[in-house]
Amino acid sequence: MYTYIKRIIDFILSFIGLVILGPLIISLALIIKLDSKGPVFFKQKRVGKDKKYFNILKFRTMRTDTPSEMPTHMLENPDTFITRSGRFLRKTSLDELPQIINILKGEMSIIGPRPALWNQHDLIEERDRYGANDIYPGLTGWAQINGRDELPIDVKSKLDGEYVGRIGFRFDVEIFFKTVFSVLKSDGVVEGTSEFKESTLDKEMF
Repeated sequence: MYTYIKRIIDFILSFIGLVILGPLIISLALIIKLDSKGPVFFKQKRVGKDKKYFNILKFRTMRTDTPSEMPTHMLENPDTFITRSGRFLRKTSLDELPQIINILKGEMSIIGPRPALWNQHDLIEERDRYGANDIYPGLTGWAQINGRDELPIDVKSKLDGEYVGRIGFRFDVEIFFKTVFSVLKSDGVVEGTSEFKESTLDKEMF
């Protein structure tokens, strides 16, 4: 029953968020456009509910010549590809704002396992063991506030499975506020060989 209520909550909150944050989104789009050549938004094929593909939206934070199908933390020197505005957007997690549109379209939820890249077959397969591919992926999730890229795939998938088993309004609220605190503290991961750290929200690509 909660899964249906969760979708209604996602739609209402994302619609309100889009209206309130509209001026900020437009301002950030202008800054990105002035800062470097290329599109404002970055689209990437991800795995959604029931392993159906969809294009996740983010503000572009890297140069257009960055390898497009490699996680940022696996690049040899990711700092060289990150734009000036991109550093700020990633540190504050504002690059994730366009995913409000993904939530409105019913492709994502506010809380859930972060959507895997289409070619992260090991992660997708491991998530199958826990039913984590059977629910909508989220803007943030249980694994994201418990280590994310610092976690091995089996541990990350197990945390995603734990979320599936505990899914509920109270648990979603807990994850939401813990994410906010993590972002405010600028908790995150180290990308590649760089010492540049990012927030708890997903920074796997661009």
